[in-house]
Parts: sequence; C-alpha cells; structure tokens
Amino acid sequence: MDALEQARTEIDTVDAQLAALFERRMAAVLQVAEYKRAHGLPIYDAAREAAVLEKSAARIQDAALRPYYKDHVQNLMDVAKQYEAVVLGQNRAAYQGVEGAFAHIALKALFPHAEAVSYPTWDEVFDAVERGDAAHGVVPFENSHAGDVSAVLDLCYNHPDLWVVDVYDLPISQNLLVLPGTRLDQLRHVYSHQQAIAQSETFLKQFGLPATAMANTAMAAKFVAESGDASKAAIASVETAALYGLEVLVPSINTDGDNTTRFIVLSREKPTGGNRFSLLFTVDNKPGKLGEVIQIIGASGFNMESIKSRPMPHVPFEYYFYVELVGDPTADETAALLRELDRTCRTVRLLGVYTK
Repeated sequence: MDALEQARTEIDTVDAQLAALFERRMAAVLQVAEYKRAHGLPIYDAAREAAVLEKSAARIQDAALRPYYKDHVQNLMDVAKQYEAVVLGQNRAAYQGVEGAFAHIALKALFPHAEAVSYPTWDEVFDAVERGDAAHGVVPFENSHAGDVSAVLDLCYNHPDLWVVDVYDLPISQNLLVLPGTRLDQLRHVYSHQQAIAQSETFLKQFGLPATAMANTAMAAKFVAESGDASKAAIASVETAALYGLEVLVPSINTDGDNTTRFIVLSREKPTGGNRFSLLFTVDNKPGKLGEVIQIIGASGFNMESIKSRPMPHVPFEYYFYVELVGDPTADETAALLRELDRTCRTVRLLGVYTK
C-alpha cells in the first residue's frame, strides 16, 4: 500500500468514527429541540454559538488548523439548527415567485433542508411569516446595479412585528433564455422582472429588443417555455433554463459584471446577536433634525454603512429613514445610542440584527 492509499484508509477510518459521533450529537440536538419546545426558546442562540466556537477552537493544538475547525463546528451547528427547525415544525420558508426564481435560489442556499413555499407577491410573503404559516421569508432588498427594492423596504416599515434576522448576497448572472434552436435574429420581445430588465438595459438597446416586466424572472421563463413562440425570450438564471427546458442563447447579459442581489430573511423571532443592526426612524420636519441623528450615530462610534429614505405611507411629503450600522446590538453602547435616538427622533425602531 503506497502513501496515498494509507492516507485514504486513515481518512475512511476516521470518517466511520465521525459518523457514529454525528448520530450521537444529533440525538443530543433532538433533546435540545424538545427542551426549547417545552420552554418556548428560540432555535438560534448567538451567545451560545459564539461560546461553542471559542471553546472548540481552543481544543485544537495546531494553530494553523483552528480556523478550519471553527468552520467545521459552525457547519455542525447550522445543520443542528436545520434539524431543530424540522423537529419543531419551523422548517417552512416563504419566497415570492416560482421555482427557479432568484429568491428561490437564495432560499435554498440559506435553508437547504426547508420546505420552500411560494407566494405570488412580496406582501403575501410578509403576511405568511406574520401569521406563522412560514418560519422565515426570503425577499430581495437591494441590487448592486439597480439599487433598492423600495417596495420591500416599505413592507418592512409596515410590518413592525417582523424582524430581519439574516442577509444573503447572491451573485446574479442574467442570461437570455430561448426555446431550443432559436436564433437571436428571430427574437421580437423579451420578458423578465423589472430589476433584471434594468440590469440588462444596455444589451436590450443594442439589439433593439423591447421588454415587458413580469412578477419575477422564473415566471417569465415559464411563460416563454409554455408559449412555444420562438420570437419570445426571457431574462433569467441558468438554473431556470434547466427547469423549464430553455436554452441559454446569450450568457451574462447584465450590464454590471459584479452584479449582486442582497436578500433579507424575515422572522417573527427577535434575533439575539450579530455584528450589524438596522434601524427605521422618523424625525420632525425641521431644519437640522436628520443631521442631528447622523451626528449622534457618529459621535457614539458607530459606522453607518447605509442610509435610505422613503415616503411615509399616507403622509404626503413626509419621509422615514433606514440606516444600517456596524456594531454589536447587545452592547451597552448600542443601548445608549437607542436611548439617545429615542429622545431625538419622532419614532425609532430596531428592524434587524444579523452578521455580515
């Protein structure tokens, strides 16, 4: 037996031992899930995870291996949370659109073992999570090329009982999908989501192709596939092409080569920890009030990574604001900041806590 075979045999032996230990660990996870059910505890405990990671890394004598072992333990805990969600009946995750939509792709990356539940609109995704029909909702929040998904931010503002508990950045490649055998010169019309159309505007203008907006990219692909019309094309993902029997005629037609959509995860459960937090606030319509809020945030030592404004619903020419700040939402400094903002703002609300 040569050195390679000896090493592989050793790996196989260790893997067999790990399999038995994995079953033992998951049996303990089941007990934890039942305890959480009985006592109404959330699945995710940020403080517990952080402690486990540090304790686990300290057990590894080879310092070069510690970051890899921390990744391994984090993966074990992620799998445990997914198993707990199934045990506790919290494994339904909602998204807008049909299978193959970018939201569906993001959902499966975030919750690979969840039951993905489709809804026709973003409003219905929010409502499903709020009612408890789904434990989580996955919706797009902003795109690096086309900007904010303003309607989703408005839904966050209008659903004060929901929290943003995670974010996921999905690299987006928009592709021109057609019926098999279709040539570019046969095309007369393109269908996709408005964001995808905006991201592919340069390509569409170059070839003089008018576009019609649909609810999402996957629905557009399904529409083209079912139409049987070779003059129609869709802008969507490669995964969607495979789902609906279409061909990728032109890959990567989006203008911005570094095109990424950020998705947010909604939950009824208040998040327990992270390294970012987001706020929604309103201020009196007086000179300098917004500047005062920004000054308080800066003076408190928080880096503001994002600020957005949106018209307030049913209040003409009044606005609410969204900010994302870097920091520990459980720290004393954060509590002091929120108290100060509460005195300065007309309203202020903690919207999200997550790690990036």
